[in-house]
Amino acid sequence: MSAWLKDETTLQAGEAAPHAVDIFALLRDQTGTQAAQVTAAGAAWLAGASAYPRSTLAQWEERPASPGVLPCGSQFDVVNVPALFGRRMVEQLWAEGPGTGPVAVHRGRMLLFASPGTAQRLPSLLAWEEWGSGGGTSRTQRGEVPPLLCHGTGDAVTVPPLTCPSGGSGPRWLVAPDTRNPWLPGPDVLLWACVRVSRSAVSHGAGHSIFPRADQGANVYDVSRRR
Repeated sequence: MSAWLKDETTLQAGEAAPHAVDIFALLRDQTGTQAAQVTAAGAAWLAGASAYPRSTLAQWEERPASPGVLPCGSQFDVVNVPALFGRRMVEQLWAEGPGTGPVAVHRGRMLLFASPGTAQRLPSLLAWEEWGSGGGTSRTQRGEVPPLLCHGTGDAVTVPPLTCPSGGSGPRWLVAPDTRNPWLPGPDVLLWACVRVSRSAVSHGAGHSIFPRADQGANVYDVSRRR
């Protein structure tokens, strides 16, 4: 079973994984937007969050089109935000910031994978900077961050399938994991993105539009800019 953890950041067409591991072949042969495709190395990184990574990869081999559930706190934390606000955060991070780690969409929310410890620190930073949700004239004037769900130690999240069918309505990757050691934003980076989006919404007279609306198409991000 050691082949499950073979370190291959990108599998090239025509290569065969040792012992004919089918999940690697499935990941290699996917077509579509590269940013939304999980690589073999990305699958190994995700599985590393589990207490039994090889068993997790074996389950994915049997059901590669099924979502999974992984614990937070060791490999990553997850910041769960309303879809439109999250999309604008991601746009800010790619346009003016350092980029993002993996990003998924699930049930009208966006899941930003962050460095461990972010779930505990980000709400404290928002509260200290007085950027939390709530009333008040000063907050209305400068914008407001919608409620964030921060998943850390003791929590688990649903992750999209390794191979997402086109046009599927379930969870899907917007920026898929593609390396064994992805760069993950910390609480300071996500705080910056939240503040920029909130201020931008107010300056454009669209403070109410941070909530999701219909027919929001997914953007494609240049993952080559990742750290």
